[in-house]
Amino acid sequence: MILVRNENFEISEENGKVFMLTFSAGFPLKEFDSILRSHPRLKLSNFSILKNVLSTQNTSPVEIGRWLPNIEAEIARDKMSASIFIYETNEYMANHKEKLTQQVQETLAENEIVHGILDFDISKAEPGKAFLIAQGQPPIAGTDAQITYLPKPERKPVIRDDGKADYFDMNFISEISEGSWLGEKIPATLGKPGKNVLGEVVAAAPGRDFPIRYDTKSAYEVEEDGKIVIRSKIAGVLDDVKGMIGVNRHLPINGDVGVETGNLEFNGSLSIKGTVTNGYTVIATGDISIDGAEGVSGAKLIKSIEGDVYIRGGIFGLGSTVVEAGGNIFVKHVNEANLFAADSIHIGFYALGSQLSAHSIFVDERKGKIIGGRAVAKNTIVTAISGNRLERRTDLIIESVNKQENNSMMQEKAVQLKELQSEIAAHESKMKSLLPFLNQMSKEQTASFEETKQALTKLKAEAVTLDREIKLIMDEMRHIGKEEIIVTKEAHPGTYIQIGKKSSLLSKMTNGKFLLEFGELNV
Repeated sequence: MILVRNENFEISEENGKVFMLTFSAGFPLKEFDSILRSHPRLKLSNFSILKNVLSTQNTSPVEIGRWLPNIEAEIARDKMSASIFIYETNEYMANHKEKLTQQVQETLAENEIVHGILDFDISKAEPGKAFLIAQGQPPIAGTDAQITYLPKPERKPVIRDDGKADYFDMNFISEISEGSWLGEKIPATLGKPGKNVLGEVVAAAPGRDFPIRYDTKSAYEVEEDGKIVIRSKIAGVLDDVKGMIGVNRHLPINGDVGVETGNLEFNGSLSIKGTVTNGYTVIATGDISIDGAEGVSGAKLIKSIEGDVYIRGGIFGLGSTVVEAGGNIFVKHVNEANLFAADSIHIGFYALGSQLSAHSIFVDERKGKIIGGRAVAKNTIVTAISGNRLERRTDLIIESVNKQENNSMMQEKAVQLKELQSEIAAHESKMKSLLPFLNQMSKEQTASFEETKQALTKLKAEAVTLDREIKLIMDEMRHIGKEEIIVTKEAHPGTYIQIGKKSSLLSKMTNGKFLLEFGELNV
């Protein structure tokens, strides 16, 4: 088929290919643009070939491009949209709207484009330019599971400017009644599938699921209005049980711990309205709250294995009282006592001649004092005043963390956690396979199933504990090199500052933030 013929050349089409035969060389390349505009279906391979053909007279046709169909469809790679291209002149398109519209519909059918076809008007299409003809329906991703827990009141000591006793007027023990709401989980949704322009279903990404963590000994889950709700099995106090929400048993003591009660040891939390008298011991797995305004004088031992210790008044230790906490210690003042906390020690007014040991030690930065004794922390010590005018020896020490030992310990625990997770997965798989036959089991098989279930619960608790320990080590590792001792007002002569292996005994009054700079103590 001859497309163009003049005195310079002839352009023809055969089997979708376009050829040029040049009679006379020298036709201007710029003028060839008008030929392309009048023949939109002519698509050149490249201009270099055309330039060579126009500049050289030849005796046989040279392929210069291809002859496009007058209408083409193009489907996007993700099949979510399709466009058409009309390779006709504007004049042709204006005079053949109905015919072209019919051809577009036929082209869509040939390419199996059946979904999301848009209303289209041929008069709005431009020659050779993409015209959106179909749009798929994208899938709607599922929502992630949403978990909400009953918040545990923040234990943050506050001192009024006048220094009065509302320093620890906070709700330290959060009482929970049986059946109380502890948390809930709105399950993840599957999402809504979509459909591409070929009519194929496009799967939606389901929302991420997250486990709701709770202590199975003190709480249970139940489905309510499409949610998984966690409720308390027992009356007690809100507690963090190995990183999971739960309820600890609560023993309230309306008076003092002394002759009438004897020494106390309790698996749960204790709230003592009075005090712990001279020589007596109180040990609990959970939190211990001692509310007597006069504080504690001469008690032998006050120990919370996993929780916090809160003493509304002060401690008069008489050189022998020991207070230990698996979490934090909150107290107004400390005289000649020994305090050990796995997390932090918070002191409202002063520590006098006492031994303090914790991850961090905070004595009120406006008025607080550490006078005499020894304060040892892993990360931070804060006080307003250290020592006194009599230059009493006062030790403020940040123990260096052994990075190599911590890293080794963390890797060891990570291996243990991985092994536990494998065991958990095996138990869960076993239980899942047995669930359909639960109603058909014999008593022995049911007992075996329950044992597996209890073992799974125990393994999960161990995994949570290990995970928590790993995170604590990681936190210590992150703070290596950031240890600091802060004395906001007066660090008296006689104050001994030590961070890691670097130390200094102050010989003059100073204050500020003491830390290691380029490996040296900035005193």
